[in-house]
Amino acid sequence: MPIETIYGNLQGLKPSQLKQLKRLYHQRLPVDCIATPEFSQRLAAISTDIGESVCAYLNRRGQVIRVGVGTPRQTQIPPLELPRYGVGRLSGIRCLSTQVKAEGPNQESLTAMAIQRLDALVVLTLTGEGFERRGGGATGYVRETYLAYLTPQATGKAGEDGQAEELAIANWHVSGPMSLDLLAKQDFLNLVEGLEAEFERQFIAREVDGRSDCALLVGVMTAEIDPEQFEDGLAELARLVDTAGGKVLGTIAQKRSRLHPQTAIGAGKVQELALSAQTLGANLIVFDRDLSPAQVRNLETQIGVRVVDRTEVILDIFAQRAQSGAGKLQVELAQLEYTLPRLTGRGEAMSRLGGGIGTRGPGETKLETERRAISRRIAQLQKQVDRLQAHRSRMRLQRQKQAVPSIAIVGYTNAGKSTLLNTLTSAEIYTADQLFATLDPTTRRCFVPDAQTGDRLAIVLTDTVGFIHELPPSLMDAFRATLEEVSEADALLHVVDLSHPAWQSHIQSVRQILKELPVTPGPSLIVFNKIDCVSSEALAIAREEFPLAAFISARAGLGLETLRQRIGQLVDYAIARE
Repeated sequence: MPIETIYGNLQGLKPSQLKQLKRLYHQRLPVDCIATPEFSQRLAAISTDIGESVCAYLNRRGQVIRVGVGTPRQTQIPPLELPRYGVGRLSGIRCLSTQVKAEGPNQESLTAMAIQRLDALVVLTLTGEGFERRGGGATGYVRETYLAYLTPQATGKAGEDGQAEELAIANWHVSGPMSLDLLAKQDFLNLVEGLEAEFERQFIAREVDGRSDCALLVGVMTAEIDPEQFEDGLAELARLVDTAGGKVLGTIAQKRSRLHPQTAIGAGKVQELALSAQTLGANLIVFDRDLSPAQVRNLETQIGVRVVDRTEVILDIFAQRAQSGAGKLQVELAQLEYTLPRLTGRGEAMSRLGGGIGTRGPGETKLETERRAISRRIAQLQKQVDRLQAHRSRMRLQRQKQAVPSIAIVGYTNAGKSTLLNTLTSAEIYTADQLFATLDPTTRRCFVPDAQTGDRLAIVLTDTVGFIHELPPSLMDAFRATLEEVSEADALLHVVDLSHPAWQSHIQSVRQILKELPVTPGPSLIVFNKIDCVSSEALAIAREEFPLAAFISARAGLGLETLRQRIGQLVDYAIARE
């Protein structure tokens, strides 16, 4: 027997009315019947007596499992409490709802049906005065009924670039008005089995890989964000999800004056997001900005799908790509520093060391134990990173004693830094058309013309991890040993992907990150890469804006001799500054 809890708005209800509502839990309907006339009339009578809509939720065994006062939207079952059957199945639950208006279910009720993937929604319209005020005393009965259920039809598709061409809108069928007797004659089991069979066929036809994350992207544009920058950010987020191994099903965007403190987006947009996740079969929601731990928890509770932010996607990519011991060490440190404040709990109030009211008790909670374990591990990793810094510092000192100038290759992720290093030094480090293909710094020796004598000058080039807009602070801190290669270099080659539509924004992002380094880097040379992939007009614009830059194609071997000469001049200038 289920716990006889009544959900929804109970304010002002009499004990006798609550007792009538609780008695609904004792009802059981035939398994092949959507609703019997007797149960429907009883639900209508209670609803008229209390002057509110009433919803009863039943499982396929005909048992009442939830009773609520309010509309289907107000009384819906939280997504995390629903059975997890997958997108090819319905939830196994149907809802009978009363309403005073003699019309079919409204958009809100149908949306609630879709979010919960209900077997069916039955709306019982009422006759009788006094419904709109509690305690009206009128005798309730059903005027007519409406039957609604989801239909497995095509629901839109996502474009090749990961952006939604047409976001899914739930498909449903709503019957015309019918009598209680006609409703009772509907073959409920046959209806549900037919719908699920068609849902399953549609799901298989989509060929969605169940092993990968199927993601919906969410963008929030606030007043300080430029619309073009906002679109570029969403496109970049789609590439990040793709790089992490996910599949982008669509994108939802909202314009707000400021972020909602509890959910980042508005309540209506949360419902739209939950509906789209159910309709498209998404198992992951990815936001284009950082979320607080509370926002993540609230969204997951209301949507029933895992929610992550942009930083977590980047951390996941780093975890996949780290190959060396140093790289894995720095990634683990970044992940733990990101995770620690997101452990559910009461923060400082939980500490056994805090003292005061509410802090004394039998001992540490499991959460407190986990928090302390993570803190200890972070301290250990910090010491290892410090040792890594010391080792890299010794290596740099050794190169400096040998009077070998050092050049660090920096730039936005996927700008072609590793390809350039391979081309100039005949190295064979991994390259790919992916974000963050390189995490571990690689140093190689090469020769360039000396700016003074024209002789061969030996230098060392260091490939570094790619930058990205709003690089997460945890990564900045964890990769400080790697970023010191940038700070301590004699000069920088700032590689820019000229074929990217947002290359100007990328330059600004890299420059901003370089400004935030503890030690100001040396002089830099902007190197526009991939010129073989751009039009002559785009090339002319870049030349006009950056007349001192070098223009190359590392993959096609264009402009490399000129670049070597410019590097020699850059080294000469850097040494002269010292």
